Amino acid sequence: MSHPGPNDVDGRRARRHRNTDAVLDAVHELFVEGHLLPTVEDVARRSGVSLRSVYRYFPDRDQLLVAALGRRLKVAEQHFELPGLGQGSLEERIDRFVDHRLSLYDKIAPTVRAALSPAGGAPGIARAVEQRKRQLSEQSRVHFAPELEAFPAGHAADVLAGIDLLFQFESVELLRVERGLSLERARRVLVTGLRALLTSHPARGESV
Repeated sequence: MSHPGPNDVDGRRARRHRNTDAVLDAVHELFVEGHLLPTVEDVARRSGVSLRSVYRYFPDRDQLLVAALGRRLKVAEQHFELPGLGQGSLEERIDRFVDHRLSLYDKIAPTVRAALSPAGGAPGIARAVEQRKRQLSEQSRVHFAPELEAFPAGHAADVLAGIDLLFQFESVELLRVERGLSLERARRVLVTGLRALLTSHPARGESV
């Protein structure tokens, strides 16, 4: 009985890698089309990989969807960086911040919708989502540090919480999808809200 040589082993590894990529790409394509809980059969048909092979790589649908979500969150990492962090006048920083968050929404919306669905209930995905939320909140704090540092501590915390709320995925989704606002109108709403928060006055009686 002959044993597989190094070339045979390498060939199988390369084929498995290609097939796995095709499967995970297929899941993302289905997410983009609005199928947040695609079946393994759907994924196999879309990827061109046999159903048997898909199950060999991913024993069940939950593991398949978690792997696809984790991969997309990693791929999207570069889009979370805000160019020119903390640089420029307040109006310049507001404009750049809003443009970045709207651009980020467009790039990651299908992935985040899936992550917020039952498919994203796995602890690993939940941790990744929370990590991104903390990253974006810290980005807000650094980008608008001059304004926040001029406020009393309590008011600064309230303003930062307001920014997090205004720009969370669900808020932008409400503007763009549920309300059906154009990109220009959604941008105007966000700029107005952000400016109001950053130029707000502490509550009466709150010391500076």
